[in-house]
Amino acid sequence: MASINIVLRKNIKADGTYPLVIRYTNNRKTFYTYLGHSVLPSDWDEKSQRVKKSYPNATRFNNMLAKAVAEYNEKLLERETDNADTSVEAMRSAVKTAKEKTFFNQANIYIDHLRKTGKSNRLSTDLPRINRFKEFLGVADISFKEINPGLLKKFMAHLKSTRNITDRTIVNHLIVIRTIFNQGIAAGIVDHKYYPFGKGKIIIKFPDSLKIGLSAEEVKQLENAELSEGENHARNLFLISFYFAGMRVSDVLRLKWSDFQNDRLYYSMGKNQKGGSIKLSNKAKKILEQYPHDNSHDLVFHDLASLPDITKSYEVQIRIKTRVKSCNEHLKDIAKILGIKKPLTMHIARHTFGNLSGDKIPIQLLQKLYRHTSITTTIGYQGHFIHKDADEALDAVIG
Repeated sequence: MASINIVLRKNIKADGTYPLVIRYTNNRKTFYTYLGHSVLPSDWDEKSQRVKKSYPNATRFNNMLAKAVAEYNEKLLERETDNADTSVEAMRSAVKTAKEKTFFNQANIYIDHLRKTGKSNRLSTDLPRINRFKEFLGVADISFKEINPGLLKKFMAHLKSTRNITDRTIVNHLIVIRTIFNQGIAAGIVDHKYYPFGKGKIIIKFPDSLKIGLSAEEVKQLENAELSEGENHARNLFLISFYFAGMRVSDVLRLKWSDFQNDRLYYSMGKNQKGGSIKLSNKAKKILEQYPHDNSHDLVFHDLASLPDITKSYEVQIRIKTRVKSCNEHLKDIAKILGIKKPLTMHIARHTFGNLSGDKIPIQLLQKLYRHTSITTTIGYQGHFIHKDADEALDAVIG
């Protein structure tokens, strides 16, 4: 007769704990499934197959163990009911297949894809979010169908109460879970009926965030300031971003001399690969003249020049992150020098263009300049900077 038990495996770990495993035995043959947790022998009650009350979060941990055993028993009962093979080999295969269809197994596939495609920025933000979800659950894995709106609401409340984070950051955690869920559905390992997002379920909506750009006078201050070499370079990168309609800093640092033809810049945005061209203004020309051509590479700015291969996305994104941090430190110092009270970072260059364009440029043209895929994105983005109608309405009331 088959038996299912939780035991401590006998291979001790460096911290003195032993791995917890489910042991399945049938016809004197055995196989083990690791549960992803280890405990000290002094914390383990072998007879009841539970951790002792002295163990941290013992009740929650024991519930997790009971659930794991129940799932095993359910699988065994299903096979017995169907007169299917319940041998060690058959159960090992069935358990392996079931594990491949779990949320965190799919999450590992997602993370591995980010690594292989060189998306270091996404990797550095999404991996901690996945780990926080696992930490909240207190289990090594979970099936997709167990992730329901009620559980996600508890997770949101947990993040809000235990971490000093914004509502937007909480939404970002949900987006990662949704992404993994969508990939699971696409891979055919979870039915769409278990999807916990959408109408009547969890609706993902970003809270409005305040977008503040520099004023025209503050831009002039920045353009005319006497600065050190490092500060000047940071200022140049900021202004190039602004002069090219709020170009993202990652695209600024990737600019090549070959991107410029007939006094125009031709480039594809790294984020969405949307291509186009934009006029090379006299102000932008003056900045570019400060940077001599280097025959060893085609880059306008030398921030990435020391990389052996700028086609390797992962290494490039890591370097960009480092350089942006350095530039932002210089910009912070510049803001103090100029008495600018607003936050001054590379991303603020994009907001500055939005602020100064206001309602002067038709929304369709702004969509082209921003390289937004959807005009809805442009309308939402620009709405943060257009205040004319509201201001005129206020003036009409208070004079």
